[in-house]
Amino acid sequence: MIDPNLLDILVCPVSKAPLIYDEQRAELKCKASGLAYPVRDGIPVMLEEEARPLDDDELRAL
Repeated sequence: MIDPNLLDILVCPVSKAPLIYDEQRAELKCKASGLAYPVRDGIPVMLEEEARPLDDDELRAL
């Protein structure tokens, strides 16, 4: 779980756009950059090299 206050201030390091928390996958997703950042042990890993690209279906769902 991500603290809602933290989620309010986090942005994508690539696009600077807001992030959407996917609790089921433990990821922070960015529609603008098309990347998903992992959340490990409740800590967001906001490194571009750790992010995975979102597929087309995931992007449409955001």
